[in-house]
Amino acid sequence: MALIVLLSTVSFTVDSHYCGDTLVDSSLFGHVETCGMEVQQQLPSSECDISKDDCCSDEQFIVEGQDTIKTSFDKLNKDQQLFVAAFIHTYINLFFESQTDLNAYRDYTPPLLVKDIQILDQTFLI
Repeated sequence: MALIVLLSTVSFTVDSHYCGDTLVDSSLFGHVETCGMEVQQQLPSSECDISKDDCCSDEQFIVEGQDTIKTSFDKLNKDQQLFVAAFIHTYINLFFESQTDLNAYRDYTPPLLVKDIQILDQTFLI
C-alpha cells in the first residue's frame, strides 16, 4: 500500500535525445548524452550568414504526481464507510490477543479412575 502511495505522488522526467529519427540516449534521472552532431553556434560574421538546421532533437516526457492524497471520510458513501470501518476493526484485532479466559472446565474435576477400561477391553488406539 505504501508503494502505491509513493509511486502515485512521485514526479519524474524522462529525457530523450534523437539524432534524426534514431533514439540515441534516454535518461530518467539526469541529462541525456548527446551524439556530438549538433551544429555549433558560430559568431555571426559578414562573410557567412547561412545557418544550417540541426538534425538532433531533445524531448522531455514529464510525469507529474498528485499533490493531494488526503480524502475525507465524510465524502465516502454509506457502503464505503461501512467497509472502511469493518476493515480497520478487523485489521487492528489481528494484533491483539483475546484476554478472556474461556476455560469452561475450570471447576469440573474428572471422575476417579477405578479400573483402566482400555486394558480390560484391550482396545488400543495406534
